[in-house]
Amino acid sequence: MRLSARLIAFACLLALALPVFGAARPLTVFAAASLKETLDEAAALYARSGGAPVRVAYGASSALARQIEDGAPADVFVSADGDWMDALQRRGLIDARTRRDVAGNSLVLVAPAASRTQAIALRRGVDLRPVLGRDGRIALALTASVPAGKYGKFALQSLDAWSTLRPRVVEAENVRAALQLVARGEAALGVVYASDALAEPRVRVVARFAPGLHPRIVYPAARVRASRHPRAADFVAWLASPAAQAVFRRHGFAPAS
Repeated sequence: MRLSARLIAFACLLALALPVFGAARPLTVFAAASLKETLDEAAALYARSGGAPVRVAYGASSALARQIEDGAPADVFVSADGDWMDALQRRGLIDARTRRDVAGNSLVLVAPAASRTQAIALRRGVDLRPVLGRDGRIALALTASVPAGKYGKFALQSLDAWSTLRPRVVEAENVRAALQLVARGEAALGVVYASDALAEPRVRVVARFAPGLHPRIVYPAARVRASRHPRAADFVAWLASPAAQAVFRRHGFAPAS
């Protein structure tokens, strides 16, 4: 092959390779399951606005925090409560300088959309067993570890309803799994976030828990200390921007403060 032909072939190969070499490395975010639709939209908006492409792994905050402890390659962690972020911070696994609260939420009681369950007044001493019926169950996320489950148990205890309901509780690995049990009619009631209820048309809200019944629900975000991604801290800061906060509000989240 003549030299000029070789140069042309090399130039063609280089042109094909440039998009690969020039593409920004994706930012890996570990986020609470309740953020699914919200962060999907926010991540796309961030990339379109000149940020890096973002890929998000969703799960229970407890499970994600443990994966980070085990060295999982996350760049950013967004938790559904402060406890799991605190646990990582105590071990020096997040960059505390980047930590900020990016959203709030509230708890609701949901029933299958097709059920005949009427609105329920959540007063102290409320008995939900008649609503559940003979064999019905109430779905919560894991009450010992998952934020939504912990909040839900705390709220039911505040209403003096937990002890009577405990035998009827079915626990799911995360809040979205609990939501699906209600959506499929496998549980007569469920305790989930208001944003979850908004995201699932097969359930409807039958009661709202007063904020004073449980600790304040807040979503902190931070850069994972082991991350080497140059945009990790920038993405955390961007989540508090007006553009990102508009996405949170549209999906039923409350301001962090």
